[in-house]
Amino acid sequence: MSRIGKNPVVVPDKVDVKINGTAVSVKGPNGQLEYTFNDKVTITMEGKEITVKPVDESKFATSMWGTARTLINNMCVGVSTGFTKGLEFNGVGYKAAVKGNELELNLGYSHPITYALPAGITAKVNKNLIEISGCDKELVGFVAAKVRSFRPPEPYKGKGIKYTDEHIIRKAGKTGGK
Repeated sequence: MSRIGKNPVVVPDKVDVKINGTAVSVKGPNGQLEYTFNDKVTITMEGKEITVKPVDESKFATSMWGTARTLINNMCVGVSTGFTKGLEFNGVGYKAAVKGNELELNLGYSHPITYALPAGITAKVNKNLIEISGCDKELVGFVAAKVRSFRPPEPYKGKGIKYTDEHIIRKAGKTGGK
């Protein structure tokens, strides 16, 4: 039994939801998202609440039950308020800048890294912080992970790109001779 799936999704104001079988389309002030769910769940809307139910009692159907409910909730929150992921970079000479729809990073390599941001994703740079935001939670997380992968943090000096809420466990390093 899914405890998450039992809870209905409350649709915020200024958000328009259209359900066509297993296809759900959500439109709000921050954008529009569409997703086609598995046929093991039934999605219904009554007033301002969306309920998700499994088709049968199989293990796969009950696992899709909670997943579908969470994805619908993320879609509603994304188009109304949006999602943000923060990255912090540390290192001598490390720089970042947003130029149009591209994020340009100087991370100690012999060349700058230019990453084209996908549609619907915006980035802001403030000193050594990069803020990635958008309405699709999955895409925001993917872009943040991709940018972090260009120079992951190392445990000795802490140089690299890390999430703002991430804690890097430091290592002692070499001991100086005898």
